[in-house]
Amino acid sequence: MEWRDQGILLSVRRHGEAAAIIEVLTPAHGRHAGVVRGGASRKLAPILQPGAQLDLAWRARLEDHIGTFTVEPVRSRAVHVMNDRLALAGLNAVTSLLLFSLPEREAHAPLYARTETLMDLMGDSDIWPLAYLRWELALLEELGYGLDLSACAVMGARANDLSYVSPRTGRAVSRTGAGEWADRLLPLPPCLLGNGTAPDAEIAEGFALTGHFLRNRLAHELGGKPLPEARARFVERFSARAAI
Repeated sequence: MEWRDQGILLSVRRHGEAAAIIEVLTPAHGRHAGVVRGGASRKLAPILQPGAQLDLAWRARLEDHIGTFTVEPVRSRAVHVMNDRLALAGLNAVTSLLLFSLPEREAHAPLYARTETLMDLMGDSDIWPLAYLRWELALLEELGYGLDLSACAVMGARANDLSYVSPRTGRAVSRTGAGEWADRLLPLPPCLLGNGTAPDAEIAEGFALTGHFLRNRLAHELGGKPLPEARARFVERFSARAAI
Protein backbone atom coordinates (compact mmCIF):
# COMPACT_ATOMS: atom_id res chain seq x y z
CA MET A 1 0.00 0.00 0.00
CA GLU A 2 1.47 3.37 -0.97
CA TRP A 3 0.61 6.88 -2.10
CA ARG A 4 2.24 10.27 -2.75
CA ASP A 5 0.80 13.65 -1.86
CA GLN A 6 1.67 17.03 -0.45
CA GLY A 7 0.60 17.95 3.05
CA ILE A 8 0.82 20.26 6.04
CA LEU A 9 2.58 18.94 9.11
CA LEU A 10 0.24 19.05 12.12
CA SER A 11 2.27 17.33 14.84
CA VAL A 12 5.47 15.44 15.48
CA ARG A 13 6.55 13.30 18.41
CA ARG A 14 9.67 11.27 19.00
CA HIS A 15 9.45 7.51 18.43
CA GLY A 16 12.30 5.48 19.83
CA GLU A 17 15.83 6.80 19.62
CA ALA A 18 15.87 8.36 16.17
CA ALA A 19 12.45 8.07 14.53
CA ALA A 20 9.39 10.32 14.76
CA ILE A 21 5.67 9.85 14.32
CA ILE A 22 4.10 12.68 12.35
CA GLU A 23 0.52 13.60 11.55
CA VAL A 24 -0.18 15.53 8.38
CA LEU A 25 -3.17 16.97 6.57
CA THR A 26 -3.30 16.19 2.86
CA PRO A 27 -5.92 17.07 0.23
CA ALA A 28 -6.48 13.51 -1.01
CA HIS A 29 -5.83 11.40 2.10
CA GLY A 30 -7.00 13.67 4.90
CA ARG A 31 -5.41 13.57 8.31
CA HIS A 32 -2.82 10.81 8.21
CA ALA A 33 -0.12 9.51 10.57
CA GLY A 34 3.08 7.65 9.87
CA VAL A 35 6.60 6.97 11.07
CA VAL A 36 9.55 8.95 9.69
CA ARG A 37 12.76 7.01 10.09
CA GLY A 38 15.47 9.38 11.28
CA GLY A 39 12.83 12.00 12.02
CA ALA A 40 14.58 13.02 15.24
CA SER A 41 17.97 13.38 13.54
CA ARG A 42 19.83 16.66 13.03
CA LYS A 43 19.03 16.47 9.35
CA LEU A 44 15.26 15.99 9.57
CA ALA A 45 14.25 17.51 12.92
CA PRO A 46 14.55 21.13 11.65
CA ILE A 47 12.32 20.22 8.68
CA LEU A 48 9.63 18.56 10.79
CA GLN A 49 8.14 21.69 12.34
CA PRO A 50 4.34 22.10 12.62
CA GLY A 51 3.01 24.09 9.68
CA ALA A 52 5.71 22.90 7.28
CA GLN A 53 4.65 22.05 3.73
CA LEU A 54 5.96 18.59 2.83
CA ASP A 55 6.13 16.31 -0.15
CA LEU A 56 5.10 12.92 1.20
CA ALA A 57 5.38 9.29 0.21
CA TRP A 58 3.52 6.85 2.49
CA ARG A 59 3.99 3.09 2.44
CA ALA A 60 2.63 0.23 4.54
CA ARG A 61 2.22 -3.51 4.17
CA LEU A 62 -1.51 -3.26 4.90
CA GLU A 63 -3.81 -0.26 4.58
CA ASP A 64 -4.73 -0.18 8.29
CA HIS A 65 -1.08 -0.13 9.43
CA ILE A 66 0.44 3.15 10.57
CA GLY A 67 3.01 2.91 7.79
CA THR A 68 6.10 4.99 7.11
CA PHE A 69 6.59 8.38 5.50
CA THR A 70 9.41 9.58 3.32
CA VAL A 71 9.39 13.37 3.43
CA GLU A 72 10.90 16.18 1.39
CA PRO A 73 10.52 19.85 2.38
CA VAL A 74 8.52 22.09 0.07
CA ARG A 75 8.57 25.20 2.25
CA SER A 76 8.93 26.05 5.89
CA ARG A 77 6.58 28.46 7.59
CA ALA A 78 8.64 28.72 10.76
CA VAL A 79 10.28 31.93 9.58
CA HIS A 80 6.86 33.64 9.56
CA VAL A 81 5.90 32.72 13.12
CA MET A 82 8.95 32.15 15.30
CA ASN A 83 9.46 35.86 15.98
CA ASP A 84 5.73 36.64 16.21
CA ARG A 85 4.10 35.24 19.35
CA LEU A 86 0.59 35.89 18.05
CA ALA A 87 1.24 34.16 14.72
CA LEU A 88 2.82 31.20 16.54
CA ALA A 89 -0.24 30.98 18.79
CA GLY A 90 -2.49 31.12 15.71
CA LEU A 91 -0.59 28.36 13.95
CA ASN A 92 -0.80 26.18 17.08
CA ALA A 93 -4.53 26.84 17.28
CA VAL A 94 -5.04 25.75 13.65
CA THR A 95 -3.05 22.53 13.97
CA SER A 96 -4.66 21.68 17.32
CA LEU A 97 -8.20 22.20 16.04
CA LEU A 98 -7.52 20.04 12.99
CA LEU A 99 -6.13 17.24 15.15
CA PHE A 100 -9.07 17.61 17.53
CA SER A 101 -11.87 17.63 14.98
CA LEU A 102 -10.91 15.72 11.84
CA PRO A 103 -11.36 11.96 11.60
CA GLU A 104 -8.30 10.07 10.39
CA ARG A 105 -7.89 9.26 6.69
CA GLU A 106 -10.98 11.16 5.56
CA ALA A 107 -10.35 13.68 2.78
CA HIS A 108 -11.55 17.27 3.24
CA ALA A 109 -10.09 18.93 0.16
CA PRO A 110 -11.88 22.32 0.48
CA LEU A 111 -10.79 22.67 4.11
CA TYR A 112 -7.26 21.66 3.17
CA ALA A 113 -7.14 24.43 0.55
CA ARG A 114 -8.40 26.99 3.09
CA THR A 115 -5.83 25.80 5.62
CA GLU A 116 -2.92 26.06 3.18
CA THR A 117 -4.00 29.58 2.18
CA LEU A 118 -4.29 30.64 5.83
CA MET A 119 -0.87 29.23 6.70
CA ASP A 120 0.69 31.15 3.82
CA LEU A 121 -0.85 34.41 5.09
CA MET A 122 0.65 34.19 8.55
CA GLY A 123 3.52 36.47 7.66
CA ASP A 124 1.09 39.37 7.21
CA SER A 125 -0.21 40.42 10.62
CA ASP A 126 -2.75 42.82 9.10
CA ILE A 127 -4.52 40.08 7.14
CA TRP A 128 -4.28 36.68 8.72
CA PRO A 129 -6.37 37.14 11.94
CA LEU A 130 -9.51 37.83 9.89
CA ALA A 131 -8.58 34.96 7.56
CA TYR A 132 -8.24 32.74 10.64
CA LEU A 133 -11.71 33.74 11.86
CA ARG A 134 -13.20 32.84 8.49
CA TRP A 135 -11.22 29.58 8.58
CA GLU A 136 -13.01 28.63 11.82
CA LEU A 137 -16.31 29.25 10.04
CA ALA A 138 -15.10 27.02 7.19
CA LEU A 139 -14.12 24.30 9.68
CA LEU A 140 -17.62 24.32 11.16
CA GLU A 141 -19.15 24.25 7.67
CA GLU A 142 -16.95 21.38 6.48
CA LEU A 143 -17.89 19.22 9.46
CA GLY A 144 -21.63 19.86 9.20
CA TYR A 145 -22.09 22.61 11.79
CA GLY A 146 -22.06 25.63 9.50
CA LEU A 147 -23.73 28.93 10.31
CA ASP A 148 -26.38 30.30 7.96
CA LEU A 149 -25.65 34.00 7.58
CA SER A 150 -27.45 34.41 4.24
CA ALA A 151 -30.79 35.76 5.49
CA CYS A 152 -32.74 36.59 8.63
CA ALA A 153 -34.33 33.55 10.26
CA VAL A 154 -37.36 35.70 11.20
CA MET A 155 -37.77 38.25 8.40
CA GLY A 156 -36.30 36.28 5.51
CA ALA A 157 -34.16 37.63 2.69
CA ARG A 158 -35.78 41.08 2.78
CA ALA A 159 -33.95 41.96 6.02
CA ASN A 160 -30.79 44.00 5.47
CA ASP A 161 -29.72 44.59 9.06
CA LEU A 162 -28.37 41.20 10.11
CA SER A 163 -26.99 41.75 13.60
CA TYR A 164 -27.33 38.51 15.59
CA VAL A 165 -27.02 34.73 15.39
CA SER A 166 -29.25 32.22 17.12
CA PRO A 167 -27.10 30.26 19.60
CA ARG A 168 -29.28 27.22 19.00
CA THR A 169 -29.71 27.08 15.21
CA GLY A 170 -26.74 29.10 13.96
CA ARG A 171 -29.00 31.21 11.74
CA ALA A 172 -28.64 34.96 11.36
CA VAL A 173 -31.28 37.31 12.79
CA SER A 174 -31.83 40.94 11.86
CA ARG A 175 -32.06 43.72 14.43
CA THR A 176 -35.71 44.18 13.53
CA GLY A 177 -36.45 40.47 13.67
CA ALA A 178 -34.71 40.02 17.02
CA GLY A 179 -37.02 42.39 18.86
CA GLU A 180 -37.22 41.66 22.58
CA TRP A 181 -35.18 38.47 22.12
CA ALA A 182 -32.00 40.35 21.22
CA ASP A 183 -30.35 39.79 24.60
CA ARG A 184 -30.65 36.02 24.10
CA LEU A 185 -28.83 36.06 20.77
CA LEU A 186 -25.14 36.19 19.89
CA PRO A 187 -23.75 39.37 18.28
CA LEU A 188 -22.90 39.01 14.59
CA PRO A 189 -19.85 41.13 13.72
CA PRO A 190 -20.07 42.83 10.30
CA CYS A 191 -16.72 41.34 9.23
CA LEU A 192 -18.43 37.96 8.80
CA LEU A 193 -20.83 39.42 6.24
CA GLY A 194 -18.28 41.00 3.90
CA ASN A 195 -14.84 40.54 2.40
CA GLY A 196 -13.13 43.71 3.61
CA THR A 197 -10.83 44.39 6.53
CA ALA A 198 -11.99 44.70 10.13
CA PRO A 199 -10.72 46.18 13.40
CA ASP A 200 -9.31 43.79 15.96
CA ALA A 201 -12.21 44.35 18.37
CA GLU A 202 -14.67 43.19 15.71
CA ILE A 203 -12.58 40.10 14.94
CA ALA A 204 -12.40 39.29 18.65
CA GLU A 205 -16.20 39.43 18.76
CA GLY A 206 -16.19 36.96 15.89
CA PHE A 207 -14.03 34.56 17.91
CA ALA A 208 -16.64 34.61 20.67
CA LEU A 209 -19.25 33.62 18.07
CA THR A 210 -17.29 30.80 16.45
CA GLY A 211 -16.10 29.64 19.87
CA HIS A 212 -19.70 29.12 20.97
CA PHE A 213 -20.38 26.75 18.08
CA LEU A 214 -17.02 25.01 18.31
CA ARG A 215 -17.75 24.23 21.95
CA ASN A 216 -21.49 23.60 21.90
CA ARG A 217 -21.91 21.87 18.56
CA LEU A 218 -18.62 20.43 17.30
CA ALA A 219 -17.03 19.48 20.65
CA HIS A 220 -20.40 18.36 22.01
CA GLU A 221 -20.84 15.93 19.12
CA LEU A 222 -17.32 14.63 19.70
CA GLY A 223 -18.28 13.43 23.16
CA GLY A 224 -18.08 16.70 25.02
CA LYS A 225 -14.29 16.90 24.91
CA PRO A 226 -12.92 20.35 25.75
CA LEU A 227 -11.56 22.40 22.89
CA PRO A 228 -7.76 22.42 22.60
CA GLU A 229 -6.12 24.85 25.01
CA ALA A 230 -4.10 26.22 22.10
CA ARG A 231 -7.26 27.82 20.72
CA ALA A 232 -8.02 29.52 24.05
CA ARG A 233 -4.44 30.78 24.33
CA PHE A 234 -4.58 32.28 20.86
CA VAL A 235 -7.91 34.02 21.48
CA GLU A 236 -6.67 35.37 24.81
CA ARG A 237 -3.51 36.73 23.18
CA PHE A 238 -5.45 38.26 20.30
CA SER A 239 -8.04 39.80 22.63
CA ALA A 240 -5.21 41.45 24.56
CA ARG A 241 -3.98 42.99 21.31
CA ALA A 242 -7.50 44.12 20.45
CA ALA A 243 -7.84 45.88 23.82
CA ILE A 244 -4.82 48.10 23.22
